[in-house]
Amino acid sequence: MPLVTSTEMFKKVYGKCAVGAFNVNNMEIIQGIVDAAKEENAPLILQVSAGARKYARHIYLMKLVEAAVEDTGLPICLHLDHGEDFEICKACVDGGFTSVMIDGSKLPFAENIAVTKKVVEYAHAKGVVVEAELGRLAGIEDAVNVRAKDSSYTDPEQAGEFVHQTGCDSLAIAIGTSHGAYKFKGEAKLDFARLEEITALLPGFPLVLHGASTVLPDFVAKCNQYGGELKGAQGVPEELLRKAGTMGVCKINIDTDLRLAMTASIREYLAVNPADFDPRQYLKPAREAIKNMVKHKISNVLNCSNQI
Repeated sequence: MPLVTSTEMFKKVYGKCAVGAFNVNNMEIIQGIVDAAKEENAPLILQVSAGARKYARHIYLMKLVEAAVEDTGLPICLHLDHGEDFEICKACVDGGFTSVMIDGSKLPFAENIAVTKKVVEYAHAKGVVVEAELGRLAGIEDAVNVRAKDSSYTDPEQAGEFVHQTGCDSLAIAIGTSHGAYKFKGEAKLDFARLEEITALLPGFPLVLHGASTVLPDFVAKCNQYGGELKGAQGVPEELLRKAGTMGVCKINIDTDLRLAMTASIREYLAVNPADFDPRQYLKPAREAIKNMVKHKISNVLNCSNQI
């Protein structure tokens, strides 16, 4: 089975649940994610940030993802996360990605439309789908760094106009999620009234939530136990994400929780086995930690088990 786009995935899950979009950086992360999806019989989006692409190199990530498809037979979409300009989107389209995100959210509305439309025209000619973003999430994750005072929720009326003018295939919206591990002061809330308004203006159209890691307490505690400084870290409550998946959100991005699961496992292993210097020995349980966390997300948060 070749790599697929997200189009059929989103049609199948719309209004019922969301597909997990998991950020990947290396072999162990990819293996842990796809093993979990295979066991849950779930569709899967593997996404690569500009930073991950620079770190691991485009060709290495492509071959690892192609190996995952061959090994599992899963329908996997390979997606560029937060493409900052036309050039990186073009490079990923030309390089075999089946989905790209153009993030013009920092631009004025008209300029965001213009750059998104340019990417859409190029990508669609190559059979690749495009995610765009309207509204800005606060927080820090990889190359994304937006101060709280510079964040803004998505305007529903603008969302309708934006999709109509650009022809994008999905839209990342800002309704209260945030990038990174330090997300909220006080109780996290999502603006479901705003989400309802957007879905009413864009019926059947796939929406996306970024910054949706739940920052699971067990991993935070383990990181702190073995030398971390993550006190006060918190994420989006799982019940809010489950609800969003029934309201037109078809793709939920998860990155921070992957990092926490892997880092917590490695720190624990090296603390218990300080004399061990074999990377296979500490990466094996880290891969298993990724797998278990992703299985939890798929079955209990995204609710997309058996959606192939």
